[in-house]
Amino acid sequence: MALTFRRGSLVLAVTVAVACARAPGHQPHFLPIVESPIALPPGFAAPPTPRDNPLTIAKAELGRYLFYDRRLSLNETQSCASCHQQKFGFCDGRPHATGSTGQQHRRNTMSLANVAYRQPLTWSNPKVTTLEQQVLVPLTNHDPIELGMDGHFEELLARIRGDSRYVSLFSSAFPDQNAPITIDNVARALASFERTLISAQSPYDRLVLYGDSNALSASAWRGRRLFFSQRLGCGSCHGRSDVVSLRNVAITAPYMRDGSAPTLSDAIDHSRKKITAEEKRDLIAFLESLTDDSFLSDPRYSNPW
Repeated sequence: MALTFRRGSLVLAVTVAVACARAPGHQPHFLPIVESPIALPPGFAAPPTPRDNPLTIAKAELGRYLFYDRRLSLNETQSCASCHQQKFGFCDGRPHATGSTGQQHRRNTMSLANVAYRQPLTWSNPKVTTLEQQVLVPLTNHDPIELGMDGHFEELLARIRGDSRYVSLFSSAFPDQNAPITIDNVARALASFERTLISAQSPYDRLVLYGDSNALSASAWRGRRLFFSQRLGCGSCHGRSDVVSLRNVAITAPYMRDGSAPTLSDAIDHSRKKITAEEKRDLIAFLESLTDDSFLSDPRYSNPW
């Protein structure tokens, strides 16, 4: 799940230790706080960034405006947030994503929670390795059409240049550039905003990061043991950074790449694990403990318009 990072092995070690141990007593966390332009939870590494796009608050704020702006689609009907809705953990609650022309995607929308630490960034293209690359995919994709901007970048830039708020935001985000309103900088700003989408206040986070043994219900504790047990082996896959995150999974239905599992119960059945009805309830209780309610309404990630 997204508590595991390529550059955050300390969090992984503590996650596994807690998962395999009995309920600890409440102790103040001992994980370090890393210096970063954005506030980070204890034990989280600073989001990896390309050398040409260091993370700044100004770029992230510009990216937030762009993320929610429907002018980024050719027909001005959709924004990035149309498919990545905060209330659904930055998914959309549909089996298949639907583009600005009504064309359906073959797969469902991936969550953006903790996307800064995740690989892969798409369902099917391992060559997309940075968020700067990824944010251009929905802008230019043809199969299916998503935002429909391929071949229309100059029209998009004209829309942005005609908005005095954007003129100010781009100048603040890229103060060393004389003409900062470019497609490359649109991508850099969107990527910067997405790197701030950090979720780390779920009940399970309170257990792992802060040692709060009261964070999970008795059923969720039993489900945690099942999840990490050798018999089920869920943690052997869902403890890696190259697997789709289970963070906020209870509110990101439907599941699987094609959205074919409407509920958590269906997704568990899809795994073909032999468990009792009570074990399934406990496993679902554990998965529900991965929900970060504050992330779903945090104004730092909400529509600024």
